[in-house]
Amino acid sequence: MALQFNIAGIGSRFVALLLDMILLFVAAILLVIVLSVIGAFSSEMDRLNAASKWLIAVLIFIPFLIFWGYFTLFEAFWRGQTLGKRMMKLRVIKDSGRQITFFEALARNLLRYVDYLPGFFLVGVITMACNKLNKRVGDFVAGTIVVHEQVEDQPMLAQAGAVLIPRTQDVTFQPDPWMQSVPSMFPADAVA
Repeated sequence: MALQFNIAGIGSRFVALLLDMILLFVAAILLVIVLSVIGAFSSEMDRLNAASKWLIAVLIFIPFLIFWGYFTLFEAFWRGQTLGKRMMKLRVIKDSGRQITFFEALARNLLRYVDYLPGFFLVGVITMACNKLNKRVGDFVAGTIVVHEQVEDQPMLAQAGAVLIPRTQDVTFQPDPWMQSVPSMFPADAVA
């Protein structure tokens, strides 16, 4: 018996990433504000002594940790989802269908930088467009896929469109929609 998954497309993955990036942008702004307040109270920051060199190293490491750590830790410990993926009802799983581990999430997200090259996720989008499982470079390395959780729980943008017809009158469909008569809102005898 083969497992079947509803593979997430480029659009739904982009929206999930956009939501995650908005969250990370807000976190980065808050971090800059906190570090500015700390820097304003420190009068010793002008001299480059050993403590300030370590502080600069930490300030460089924190954005890296936030950016890659966010995706890695959420996907590893929140059942393959970040906040954006959860909102879009997406999940990262192994090709075999099992939940991903920390090391698979780490490998997948460390290669996220390659997907960004040369800018605007060009390598990632081209890679996803060239395979039917919509895998980016990190997905190939980690052996993962991104899937929709359940068809009935997908967001409205991801579902196939359905036509809702009010039950006020019987409507019959003809094979050619352009030949179908549209019922009038006004009865023929009301128009004078």
